[in-house]
Amino acid sequence: MVRQRLGVETANRIARRLVVPPHRQGSQAQYIEQPVLATARDTPLTKTLDWAARHLDAAHSLDSLAARAAMSRRSFTRHFRQHTGTTVGQWLLAQRLLEATARPVERIAEQAGFGTPLSLRQHFAAAFNTTPSMYRREFRGG
Repeated sequence: MVRQRLGVETANRIARRLVVPPHRQGSQAQYIEQPVLATARDTPLTKTLDWAARHLDAAHSLDSLAARAAMSRRSFTRHFRQHTGTTVGQWLLAQRLLEATARPVERIAEQAGFGTPLSLRQHFAAAFNTTPSMYRREFRGG
């Protein structure tokens, strides 16, 4: 019902908050966003990540996010990975592109920095116990 009335993105965000999939076929792992920080919500990193999550329609890069957080590229990368368990490219691109676009998995793998669809599939299998295609179907409701 949320998906029909408010759209796919809102349904996905609510499902993650509730720690449930937005549309479940069965036998899939839960799709839970990595928590950014459980404490210290007012750090430059968390402020930047909160801002980026609200502006996914804008073009982001590691350099622009690091500058926004007033950190060096290296420091931002290290803190980002420590607190999210993933890379900036994976966080910004792969999941959101799968959720919001109809681009081929091959193109998304290339754009998100995985290099090959096989690498993207391996990361999704490890993180979500599913494939990018299944992830897309679950979050797009198709």
